[in-house]
Amino acid sequence: MALALYRKYRPKTLDELLGQETVAEILKNAAKQNRIGHAYLFYGPRGTGKTTTARLIAKLLNCEKRREDEKFRAKGEPCNFCRHCTEIDHQISFDVIEIDAASNRGIDEIRNLKESIRVSPSSAHYKVYIIDEAHMLTGAAFNALLKTLEEPPAHAVIVLATTEYEKLPATITSRTQRFVFKKLAKVKIMEKLRAMAVAEKIKIDEAALELIAASGEGSLRDAESLLDQIASLENQISLKDVERITGRVGLKKVHEMAGCIVKRDLKGATSQLAALGEEGHNLVQFTKDLIHYLRKVLSLKLNPGLEDVLSGDLTTDEVANVKKLGAQADAAFLVKFIKALIVAYSEMRYSPFASVPLEIALIEHLS
Repeated sequence: MALALYRKYRPKTLDELLGQETVAEILKNAAKQNRIGHAYLFYGPRGTGKTTTARLIAKLLNCEKRREDEKFRAKGEPCNFCRHCTEIDHQISFDVIEIDAASNRGIDEIRNLKESIRVSPSSAHYKVYIIDEAHMLTGAAFNALLKTLEEPPAHAVIVLATTEYEKLPATITSRTQRFVFKKLAKVKIMEKLRAMAVAEKIKIDEAALELIAASGEGSLRDAESLLDQIASLENQISLKDVERITGRVGLKKVHEMAGCIVKRDLKGATSQLAALGEEGHNLVQFTKDLIHYLRKVLSLKLNPGLEDVLSGDLTTDEVANVKKLGAQADAAFLVKFIKALIVAYSEMRYSPFASVPLEIALIEHLS
């Protein structure tokens, strides 16, 4: 069975951790000074590197070369060649225990953890417990975990990972070092996907790559999984191929619709909408993408200083297109239209006539 791309290209060092520079820097410095903590909490959107970072901590703690070579230890990275690093990479280490809290959420599971954590590591120097989706634990399970989390045995480290930080009790969060993982910028995801496509000899158009990165919505894992899915297509992968598979529309079509809206070209806008419907695109997702795009047009028009902020989600050419539209747009009109689009989007999600609310919004504001 072929290894999934997101697993094959999982970061093996903190330097390879994409889009989480602050987290990587702090953990690297902690590793250099041998000050890795006993309990961590990683929180943020899915597919941003939380579990990967937890495994990197396990490698830093158990890497044989780091223990034997003082010069290498100063790098703050695992060697990735010793026995323990290799076992952790292949997920066969008996001393790195990953628990899915979504399916092991009760007090009995935490009691088992409390019992097993007292036992010394089988072959490594530290036992590392990684609890994924930690917010799914029950109240009783959280209470049972408190003392262990505060004072685990000297040979154990606990890492909690969650996508819903607000659901964790303050008594749990206060006992950990907390790190927030941010959504990844589209441009960074594109860079990673481009490198993967070259390495895997996948021929893909730049516009198709952009749509895959955008479909990830800040999650590198989602984007990598989508690239893996379409990699089986023969010859050159085009934008149309990705649009057909995802149901989403490329940024070029979103830009064209935004252009019709800015120019108040009702005929052009409705013609484009009809074409999108005939091609079977997801019009609810298209409306969402259009809202975000027009927001960027409005933001850049009112505050040109935001160009640096937007450059993470838009390429240089895309930023130029947004600025060009902003120069032609009327700010007051755009504010009203974006509000109308938000209402249309809310109605479209539950309406059996998906295109009608968007069509009505276009007719009301462009005629």
